[in-house]
Amino acid sequence: MRGFGAIYLRELLIIWHRLPRMLLSFSVSPTLYLVAFGFGLGKNLTVEGRPYLEFLVPGVVAAASMMQGFGINVEINVARFYLRIFEEFQAAPISNGAYVLGEILGGVTRALLSTLVILAITALAGIHLHLGPAFFLGVFLNAFVFASLGVTSAMLIRSHADQALVTNFIITPMVFLGGTFFPVEGLPEWARLPLKLLPLTHASHLIRKAAYGEPLPLSSLILLLVLSALGFFLAYHSVNRAKD
Repeated sequence: MRGFGAIYLRELLIIWHRLPRMLLSFSVSPTLYLVAFGFGLGKNLTVEGRPYLEFLVPGVVAAASMMQGFGINVEINVARFYLRIFEEFQAAPISNGAYVLGEILGGVTRALLSTLVILAITALAGIHLHLGPAFFLGVFLNAFVFASLGVTSAMLIRSHADQALVTNFIITPMVFLGGTFFPVEGLPEWARLPLKLLPLTHASHLIRKAAYGEPLPLSSLILLLVLSALGFFLAYHSVNRAKD
């Protein structure tokens, strides 16, 4: 993993340089979701025997960590298409595995920061959840899966227009259909089955159970671990192809 520290340090420096703007942007969508869906539509609702806001917050965390993890592809594309930094990585004595892991953990770091912003907002709103190691493990695995997919997509796409298509047709639908705003168990069988195949559905389920202080669903945990390994392999393979 020669060179991993340099790659990850670069991502950390970018985050540090943009931190005030990033924290502000991280707070916009969660606040809108909480106000519109939580305090507006769901103030007097209960889901699974709990106030809807307690159901909603873990879903918003799952969606935000997915989007911020996957969003690493934007930074990679800027580095590839405009700054030509990827070409410098090609020439440097940095292994592909180190490059991939550094970029993925850069996406994971962004996801964890967005999660902390959401938790701060919910604490101010008086919403209290169980925030133990299992909760952050769920966030980490979710972000790792989608950051891996972000690296993969960044290596495969050829323009920002293609990047927008991936976001619009894959990531955005998952935000609303991945068990974030409503339980998928309430849907008809024909709709429930495909939604249970989405990684975000399992991430939302795992993070929500951890936030309730309940035992983690083993099937969702195993699936996210497998998808993390598979995502890293795909990202590694895509970088190998891009460097050939």
